Amino acid sequence: MSRLVRLAMAGAACLALAASPWPAQAQFRWPWESPPPPPPLPAPPVQPPRPRPAAPKPAPKPAEGKAGQQADQPEPPPPPYEPQLMRLSEIMGALAFLRPLCGGKDEEEWRGRMTSLIAAEAATQARRERLAGSYNRGYRNYAQTYRTCTPAAQTIISRYLDEGGRLARELSSRYGG
Repeated sequence: MSRLVRLAMAGAACLALAASPWPAQAQFRWPWESPPPPPPLPAPPVQPPRPRPAAPKPAPKPAEGKAGQQADQPEPPPPPYEPQLMRLSEIMGALAFLRPLCGGKDEEEWRGRMTSLIAAEAATQARRERLAGSYNRGYRNYAQTYRTCTPAAQTIISRYLDEGGRLARELSSRYGG
């Protein structure tokens, strides 16, 4: 009889599972099986972009006379030494950050040299911004990485002093100055 009761219970369990509205899932997982992926989230509703109000047009600038001659003129082509000058500006920015970090007291000297370079070389506002951008990029690149003076920072300083000196000599001897 116990065999008959066990058989009846097993049959009832099978019928209960077969009538269940949910699919059967495993009760355990093997170590090499990965868990099932989570169900996908519903996509957020897409809103059409709102139209932006039209920006007011700036008032036209009066054309300058023969003294200024900068009204509606394109920027002149850069000089042939522009890449070297941008690299020199970037080196000066890096040295302006690294030298005081490693005990040098000449941050203002590097800033002053860059100001002099901009005053001498930047004939237009766009060129002035490019030179200042190179200096700031050199400064920021090392400000993000170095918080204290390290042997690597001292190596960079010596290499940049050599490279900057070489660039300055090359620019002045080749293009005058």
